[in-house]
Amino acid sequence: MIRSHDLAIYPLPNIRRAVPSDITAIVAIEQESFIDPWEPEVFLEAFSCFPTTYFVAVCDGVVAGFIIGTLENTGENIYGHLCNFGVSSTYRRRGIGRLLVRRLEHQFSLELATGVQLEVRVSNTAAQRFYRRLGYRDVFIIEGYYSNGEDGLVMMKWFRF
Repeated sequence: MIRSHDLAIYPLPNIRRAVPSDITAIVAIEQESFIDPWEPEVFLEAFSCFPTTYFVAVCDGVVAGFIIGTLENTGENIYGHLCNFGVSSTYRRRGIGRLLVRRLEHQFSLELATGVQLEVRVSNTAAQRFYRRLGYRDVFIIEGYYSNGEDGLVMMKWFRF
């Protein structure tokens, strides 16, 4: 088990915008991380749809994690939406996920979003704890949100300006 004081032994990853050559690694992380992974074509399409909010974490020349977001304009507010996010099991518990989420939040704020939302499986209590530690709060449940009929928990974080 890695403790917080052990994190200093790992070098900080380079967080950068994703490029098409990252797709193979991103898809591999997606497939090891999720019950119902996105198709590779969706990750490719994301380059044109989300060019400013699609990032990877690179450690020792290897894509260790990714995050994809989009902006949603309600007419009253602009919100960021964390669409997909994963860290390779080899690189988990090193703070990479936190760095990816913070980088996406920073980009959302640069693009004038007032907050960010996400959906997480109600059964994924580890992810919920992770997001709560980053300042996200439970907002509501969407019944049957996932393809297997599982409910989704919508979580939100508001930015303070």
